Amino acid sequence: MYLKCAKNAFTKWTPAYLPFVQLFYTFYIQMNYFCCMRYNLLTFFALLAVSGTVKSQQKWGLLQCIEYAMANNISVKQVDLQTKIAELTLKQSKYGQLPNLNFSGGPGFSNGRSQDPTTFSLTTQSFLSANMQLQSSADIFNWFSKRNTIAANEWELQATKANTDKLKNDIALSVANLYLQILLGMEQEKIAGVQLKQSQAQLSNTRKLVDAGNLPELNAANLEAQVAIDSSNLITAKGNVIQSTLSIKAFMALDAATPFEIETPAAEKIFVEKLADLQPETVYALAMANMPQQRFNDFKLKAAQKTSAAVKGSMYPTISMFGSLGSRYNSRANEITGVNFFNDTIGKVIVGGTPYGVFAPFPDYTSRKQTFSSQLNQNFFQSVGLSVSIPIFNGLGARTNYQKTKISIRNQELQKELDNQTLKQDIYKAYNASMVALEKLNAGKKSLEAAERTFYYAQKRYDVGMLGTFDLITSQNNLFTAKLQNALNQYDYVFKMKVLEFYKGQGLKF
Repeated sequence: MYLKCAKNAFTKWTPAYLPFVQLFYTFYIQMNYFCCMRYNLLTFFALLAVSGTVKSQQKWGLLQCIEYAMANNISVKQVDLQTKIAELTLKQSKYGQLPNLNFSGGPGFSNGRSQDPTTFSLTTQSFLSANMQLQSSADIFNWFSKRNTIAANEWELQATKANTDKLKNDIALSVANLYLQILLGMEQEKIAGVQLKQSQAQLSNTRKLVDAGNLPELNAANLEAQVAIDSSNLITAKGNVIQSTLSIKAFMALDAATPFEIETPAAEKIFVEKLADLQPETVYALAMANMPQQRFNDFKLKAAQKTSAAVKGSMYPTISMFGSLGSRYNSRANEITGVNFFNDTIGKVIVGGTPYGVFAPFPDYTSRKQTFSSQLNQNFFQSVGLSVSIPIFNGLGARTNYQKTKISIRNQELQKELDNQTLKQDIYKAYNASMVALEKLNAGKKSLEAAERTFYYAQKRYDVGMLGTFDLITSQNNLFTAKLQNALNQYDYVFKMKVLEFYKGQGLKF
C-alpha cells in the first residue's frame, strides 16, 4: 500500500525536473567519491609518514601462531610433565637390576635381665649397646621379569611421546580453525562495513530528495531502518572477531590484554592441495603410518604385552644372592690386659708319714674397658649365601594379575581396531565434506554474481524512480547475504581441505 502510494507520487512528479534531479545525484556521487579518494590519499601518506618513525606492530602468521601454541600451550606442558614421569619410571626400572645395598644400626640402652649383644650371655647389668650392619642382595634369575618390565616402560615412554604429538596436532588444527574464523570474521566485518556505508549514502541521498519534496517520507524511514540493521550486523561481526581472537589467544597461552593482530591473506591465496590428490584410501594409508594416535595404540599394545610377560615371570621361582657385614658394641665389655699366677693350697698328701701340701696356680687377671673401635674389630662378622623363592600359594594373586594383563592386551587390541575404523570413517567424512564445500563454493560464486547484477539493475531503476525503496533494500540485503555466504564458503572450503590434509599426518602446509 505504502509502496504503491510512493510509486504513484514519484510518477506524478513533473518529468521536466527529472533530468536535473539525476544530474544532481550524479554530481553528488562524484563529489562524494572524490572526497573519499582525497581522504584515502591523505590517510595513505599519513601512514607512510608514521611508518617511517614508528615500528609497526608485529602481525602473526598462521604458522607462527601454531608454533607458539605448541611451545606454550598449558595442556602441552602438562603432557610434557607426564613424559618426564615416564622417563623417570623407565630409569628406575633399569636401576632395579642393580644389587640393593642398605645400612642399618643404632644405639640402645638395656636394663635388667637381658642378653649381652657381644657375648650373647644373660646379664642383669645395665649397659649401652650399638648394632651396625651392611646388607646387600641381588636377583640372579627371575624369568626375565625385570627385563620385560624395562621393555614395557620403554614402550610406555614412546606412547607418552606419541600422545604429546597427538595433542600438538589437535592444537595445530584448532589454532588453524580459529585463525580462519578470525579471517572470516574480518571479511564479514568488511562486508558489513561496506553495506553500512552504502545504506548511509542511500539514506543521505534519499533524505535530500524527501526534504525537497521529491520522495515520500516512507522511503527515508525504510532506509533508516536498514541503516540500523546494517549497524547491528557490523557490531556483531566485530564482536565475532574479538571472540575468535580471545579464543586463539587462550590456545597460545597469551594474556587476553596482549595486543594481537594476524596477517590477512585472501582466502583464495591460502595454500590447499588438490582434492584429486587427497583420495580417501591414499590419505588413510598415510594416516596409518604417520598419525600419532595410531602410533600411540601400537606402543600401548606392545607395552601391555611386555607387562604381561613380566607378571608371568613373577609366577616362577626367583634365585637371589645375599651378603652382609656387621659388628656390635657393649659399653660394659672388658678386655684382659695381663695375668699373674699365685699358688694356692688345695690340699695335702702324706708320703712316708710326712705330710706334703698340694698347691695349684691361681690366675689373677687385670682388665680394662674395651674401646669402641676394638669392639667393632673384634665383633666384626660376614655372611654370604643364596636364596630361592618359590611361589606355592598366595591366594592366586599372581595368576589373577596375569589373567588381568591378558584381558588388558585384548582390550588394547580392540581399542586399536576401533581407532583405525574411526580414523577411516573420519577421513571419508572429511573427503565428502570437502567435495560438498567445493560445490557450495562454486555455487556461491554464481549466486554472488547474480546478486551483484540484480542489485546493479535495482540501483539503476531506483535512481530513475522505477523501483521502490523496499525492493531496493531487499536486493541490497540479498547481495549482502550472498557476499557473506561466499566468504563463508571460501573459508569453509579451506578449513575442510586443511582437515583432510591434517589426516595425512605430515603437518599442515601454508
